[in-house]
Amino acid sequence: MKDQTPQALNKVRICDFTGQLAGAGATKILAAFGAEVIRVEDPVHRGKWDILRGVPPWVGDARGLEAGGAFNNHNAGKLGITLNLRDARAKELLRELVAVSDAVTENFAAGVMERLGFGYEDLRQIREDIVYVSNNGFGATGPYTSFKSWGPIAQAVSGLTYTSGLPDLPPAGWGYSFMDHTGGYYMATAVLMALLHRRRTGQGQWVDLACIEAAGTLNGVATLDATVNQRPMRRQGMPNSNRSQSPRMAPHGIWPTKGHDNWIAIAVRDDQEWKILSEIIGETWSREDRWTRLETRLHDEDELERLLTTWTVNQNRQELAQELIDAGVPAAPVLKPQERIEFDQRTSELWVTVEHTEAGQSKVEGLPVRMSETPWSITRGAACLGEHNQYVFGEILGLGNAEIETLAEEGVI
Repeated sequence: MKDQTPQALNKVRICDFTGQLAGAGATKILAAFGAEVIRVEDPVHRGKWDILRGVPPWVGDARGLEAGGAFNNHNAGKLGITLNLRDARAKELLRELVAVSDAVTENFAAGVMERLGFGYEDLRQIREDIVYVSNNGFGATGPYTSFKSWGPIAQAVSGLTYTSGLPDLPPAGWGYSFMDHTGGYYMATAVLMALLHRRRTGQGQWVDLACIEAAGTLNGVATLDATVNQRPMRRQGMPNSNRSQSPRMAPHGIWPTKGHDNWIAIAVRDDQEWKILSEIIGETWSREDRWTRLETRLHDEDELERLLTTWTVNQNRQELAQELIDAGVPAAPVLKPQERIEFDQRTSELWVTVEHTEAGQSKVEGLPVRMSETPWSITRGAACLGEHNQYVFGEILGLGNAEIETLAEEGVI
């Protein structure tokens, strides 16, 4: 089912139980690099192992189970089959699929795969060198395995939510699915490292990944400050997620511009860049001596930001950003997602158009890497429920058409 363009993961097959983004995002990366990712779904509950299937935002004018925009984005490029794992025959078919797969990936709650009869030890009985990667909020081992998670929960427990926000306001968090992205990146890396290890040694392994730990790696400076200086992140005047504390800069942040909800980002790194900015501003307050020194700008940063706002609010964000860039001051318009996807030529190659069997054409996220010899490729939208049953059960597992039809009629697939 893959095209003939040489890709880094050609001939790698993944038996995939992932959903949402933390897991599905990982196997999407593997599929883009050429792996044959076979996504297993439940025909009885109509694909609801992944709650994003069939929920808005929709793809185009389509609606329903096959038109979920987020689902289509996270699962583009994969194959899709259905197996009713309450049925003994379905479990036999899954065992046959595992036997010809290189890895099994999932992000169910801890213990689900074991209850289905496909935990790591069960999988090893099918294929001794299987790579098994499980990824959930709190991990499959350790003291928190019974805890359930969603993006904001993992974010909060990891410590990240606490570090984000503005002074004297509650923690703001880092965005709805930030931890899912991070967990997905680590999961994709883990699959690749385990496959590399098997190639070198012939040994498979179980990789246990927890999104709260993946998120914890992003604390960086806050962790260092706490352990070395015994200082909490939230203290007088902090955090201020728009300002730069290390290195110290001012002004450094986001300011409103002309029009509804339009903004510009400006970062003044030193006194010379402030001199340039003050000349562009050209107002009396910007020429005051106190603003020429970083120490004074930092001391009176609240006032500086208020004054800067009175000027930026009358400027066009695109034109001002370009003027500042041309003059040597780092700046950028704050782009809305639609602008970034449809109108920003700098990132146009990141967004690719795929063909979905029922919903038609739509854009999905590509990968922000370029490989000269083994490029990634995403051309197909997410699989409809059971769309590739004929290929997987027929061409890969060798079942005849009549048997596949019978299995479908009996609710096995």
